[in-house]
Amino acid sequence: MHKRSLGSTGPAVSKIGLGCMGMSDLYGPADRQESLATIHAALDAGINLLDTGDFYGMGHNEMLIAEALQGRPRDEVIISVKFGGQRAPSGEWVGYDARPQAVKTAAAYSLRRLGVDYIDIYRPSRLDPAVPIEDTIGAIADLVQAGYVRQIGLSEMGEETIRRANAVHAISDLQIEYSLISRGIEDGILQTCRELGIGITAYGVLSRGLISGHWRADKAAPGDFRYQSPRFQPGNVEQNLALVDALRGIAEARGVTVAQIAIAWVLAQGDDIFPLIGARRRDRLNEALGALALELTAEDLATIEQAVPPDAVKGERYAQAHMAMLDSERRAG
Repeated sequence: MHKRSLGSTGPAVSKIGLGCMGMSDLYGPADRQESLATIHAALDAGINLLDTGDFYGMGHNEMLIAEALQGRPRDEVIISVKFGGQRAPSGEWVGYDARPQAVKTAAAYSLRRLGVDYIDIYRPSRLDPAVPIEDTIGAIADLVQAGYVRQIGLSEMGEETIRRANAVHAISDLQIEYSLISRGIEDGILQTCRELGIGITAYGVLSRGLISGHWRADKAAPGDFRYQSPRFQPGNVEQNLALVDALRGIAEARGVTVAQIAIAWVLAQGDDIFPLIGARRRDRLNEALGALALELTAEDLATIEQAVPPDAVKGERYAQAHMAMLDSERRAG
């Protein structure tokens, strides 16, 4: 697995990372043993970037990763942790907290659940509107100084916030949704990150399975939040699946799958972009790994963009209330 620097200051990471959220939360029940086997298979294949959040399953995901890493050298893996989301025992989202004291408390709990002495990349999952980003990043910088954190990342932040954060401490990467049908970062955010030497860890590269080629509405499990996602709603999903059918024709012509075409497209957008693959099973992981061998030509890219224009998707990537909370959706000026 080829590795490259995550931004100008970050560690060397694999070309794709493994997003572990779905193993614990939001997509319905997951098989624990298969989840562990998938993490092991990813590491064995050379993937060294594991992404999690302390609110994924209210700590369950971090403990799952800790179990998966038992007996492996600590320097074999780059662990990226998001914090800030507040949840009730029911799983309900009840707010956000990125105050300096909350940052340090959350980090302490993550270190204990993960069973590690340091977190490789620590990042606020969203901008806390009640807390200046300088205060949040300053608190993480204290953790860096103390040796508990190696790098500072961001998630779903807009251009101004990225600049303000980077002025406090070097930012390794911005984690943000980016796919064929989620291309908002191309309107300023990507350029800002490149100017500042900040990498992109792209989640949602298959738009939560919508453009994986495998999505079927009748197969959604109980507890799967996609039931409420605008792009999966009746009236939207039909148009969006028509885009998948268009991609399928291109994929079949190349002898690959729809998911591999979609992942390869993200990889082709620049060496500073690292797709996070949310595989919960080894077969899905193996399919994603196949995208690494797929070289898209300029003609391929033009054909893909013609089949799936940037504005072709129907429905926002989150519900309206969530979209209003995203700093990344507030355009400069």
